[in-house]
Amino acid sequence: MGTKEKVKRIVNQVGKRKTAIARVTIKEGKGTVRINKKSLDIVEPEVVREKLSEPLSIASELPDVSGDIGSIEVDVNVRGGGFMGQAEAARTAIARGLVDWTKNEGLKDMYLEYDRSLLVSDVRKKEPKKFGAKGARAHRQKSYR
Repeated sequence: MGTKEKVKRIVNQVGKRKTAIARVTIKEGKGTVRINKKSLDIVEPEVVREKLSEPLSIASELPDVSGDIGSIEVDVNVRGGGFMGQAEAARTAIARGLVDWTKNEGLKDMYLEYDRSLLVSDVRKKEPKKFGAKGARAHRQKSYR
């Protein structure tokens, strides 16, 4: 019973944007990236695909990290919000997960230099509409004449 099993390494991270919440799981694998069980290659529209692949393309520019990216499996689960909010939440989750997985400060600095929202979730949300008004701030104008 003294056999040692190799412990599989798994990294979980979260990204948020508006009402969208993305959870990412990174583990050793064949280099696949899936968003809601769909391959990254077939995600539509193209703008969303570009947003989602940004953290991966930036990480592949670093020579000491690019080898790791080919041998990991990235699974993203996104719920809530619209397609663009989901894309930005997933992008944040992927970037955070990669920084956790590689434990590379250079990668973290590169992400922060490129775009801070890659590592920091955007907390801004839509302000609620008020009673008796058209929107959050817009009210009816009054005229006393």
